[in-house]
Amino acid sequence: MLQGLLSFRGPFRILNLSWFAFFLTFVVWFNYAPFSTTVQHDLGLTVGQARIISLCNLAFTIPARIIIGMLLDRFGPRITFSSLLVYAAFPTLAFAFAQNFNQLVLSRLAMGIVGAGFVVGIRLVAEWFPPKDIGFAQGIYGGWGNFGSFAAEAALPAIAAGTAFLSVGHTNWRLAIALTGIATAVFGVIFYCNVQDTPPGKVYQRPARNGAMEVTSAKSFWALSIANIPLFGALALIVWRLQKANFLTANVMYAIWISLTALYLIQAYKAWEVNREVVTGHKHYPPQERYQISQVFILELAYAVSFGSELAVVSMLPEFFEHTFNLNHAIAGPMAATYPLMNLVSRPAGGLISDKIGSRKWTLTVTIGGVGLGYLIMSQITASWYLAIVIVVTMLCAFFVFAAAGATFGIASLIKREVTGQIAGNIGAYGSVGSVIYATLYSFLPRTVAANRSFFEVLGTAAVVVCFLCVFILKEPKVIESKDLAEKAMLVGH
Repeated sequence: MLQGLLSFRGPFRILNLSWFAFFLTFVVWFNYAPFSTTVQHDLGLTVGQARIISLCNLAFTIPARIIIGMLLDRFGPRITFSSLLVYAAFPTLAFAFAQNFNQLVLSRLAMGIVGAGFVVGIRLVAEWFPPKDIGFAQGIYGGWGNFGSFAAEAALPAIAAGTAFLSVGHTNWRLAIALTGIATAVFGVIFYCNVQDTPPGKVYQRPARNGAMEVTSAKSFWALSIANIPLFGALALIVWRLQKANFLTANVMYAIWISLTALYLIQAYKAWEVNREVVTGHKHYPPQERYQISQVFILELAYAVSFGSELAVVSMLPEFFEHTFNLNHAIAGPMAATYPLMNLVSRPAGGLISDKIGSRKWTLTVTIGGVGLGYLIMSQITASWYLAIVIVVTMLCAFFVFAAAGATFGIASLIKREVTGQIAGNIGAYGSVGSVIYATLYSFLPRTVAANRSFFEVLGTAAVVVCFLCVFILKEPKVIESKDLAEKAMLVGH
């Protein structure tokens, strides 16, 4: 597999282009995190306002992941991903040139859409790799792509400091952020010119109907309707937080809440239209084509406590190191980057173990348990700890967080091929739901060691609960290898 990555041929060329596209979306998505305190001081923001900007970064990712999942299943990964990469330049440049809190909030809200790029590569990689290798391939894609958050925290402060002469000696955070958007848009064009949706001779499978996820039983339809409520609830939570920060008036907040309720009802009706025949009993799927929405829901929760906590922790960790150990941002940023650094190996490891160990369920269960234990240990960190020990603990916790995310999608892409984009979109959206809940909680906490300990305790407890749900509810995915063997034979014939 590693030799294939270096060869840059066939499916490995697609994998390399995909993970780098995802990498760039994460660079632009997290380009604010290493400069949160710098932006706060430069523009005279309060601590609460600076944290709200991080929260806004996550808002539109929730609906965007669902919508892009639908567009992906309809138009294919090539067009969807390249369009998103080019789009990323606009909110990035808007943020780089922002002059006040309102402009910062609006640009970060628009930036949240870029965070939905992850689901595109999930479908693309699934099209090019067989089930026996899908966990490791998805792990490479997710882990090396997620490494973009490390690049943002480790490299952007150095770029900003190195170009300080262009801004009268001040940290040039604006140029560093603007460059990320320009580079992403350029690669969007490269991606479009060099990627194909499927291998030669393979047909890109699309759902029979668009507009909502297809289910295979009436019970799954009602379960899906309930499972979608937290997606809109998280958006309502962000709106409430913006009202508390005086960015919105109470009347505007209520109007948005009503709009979100209407959107949920519209989405529920679209789901009814797509699945009407199944719900009314006029259509029955054969057993080999059915899937249980409960399995999707468990994966959604697993992603909420793994990837969702990652988003929240990546955003707060530089500030945590600054104030817990009295460090400046130039040192705290690279230290905090040791957390996303683990993406490089741990998420592929989670997928590889899922492929090789013989049980994808227990791979996910054990890694989620490690997430819970890791955060509970981090909740004990105080200023008296040696920094070297803190970094080791942080990296070990991160290993399980990213491995669990990789193991999640080692299962997700095997549930039902035709709606992989929408399944991945819903699971990915729950990652954002988790991050919104965590980030909202953190935005209210004071800058104290005790508050940070409580925050990590919440992360750890949530992961332990999901671990038990994996033990008792999650089922091993059924993989139909014959279909993939036929596809391989077709490829050989070409």
